[in-house]
Amino acid sequence: MELFFYLVPSLILALVLFMAYRLLRRAMQLRRAWNSGLTAEARCLRVYTTTHGGGSDTSVSTTLHHVYEFTARDGRSVRFEEEDGPGTVLEGDFVTVYYAEGATVIATAKAPRRTALAASMIGVLAFLGVVAGFCIAFMITFNQMSDEFGFGDDGGDTTNTVVVDGVTMTP
Repeated sequence: MELFFYLVPSLILALVLFMAYRLLRRAMQLRRAWNSGLTAEARCLRVYTTTHGGGSDTSVSTTLHHVYEFTARDGRSVRFEEEDGPGTVLEGDFVTVYYAEGATVIATAKAPRRTALAASMIGVLAFLGVVAGFCIAFMITFNQMSDEFGFGDDGGDTTNTVVVDGVTMTP
């Protein structure tokens, strides 16, 4: 049973760290694409939505996806998909994309908004930090409390054993 109080916070902590990693990775990709100075005209090939939720007591969440294709400076044809794009971009529309060259081309059709990106990163990372801190504090507190009050002991401690009229009593 004691394992439960370490396992659940550890799983939550692992999830929080993974989310922070993914968030930082995507922010660095956006920043790299915006800072490269390379732009191209891309054509929207496809627009589709995905939905999540909608059970008996949950709301429906819809995400808009766009698939773009453009020709990079070195002549390569690059196709990429992006979530949460503007609803006004339809199939066949042309948009400006920002991209960074390399072994894999990193591209985005989102206009540079460095301040908004930094502010949202700080806010989400602060929230994830609070959750991580709570998990760590919970495990430390549980460990201290189990040491002090003997949670999870197997009862092998006989220092408080009392024998009364030939009957052994252990609290």
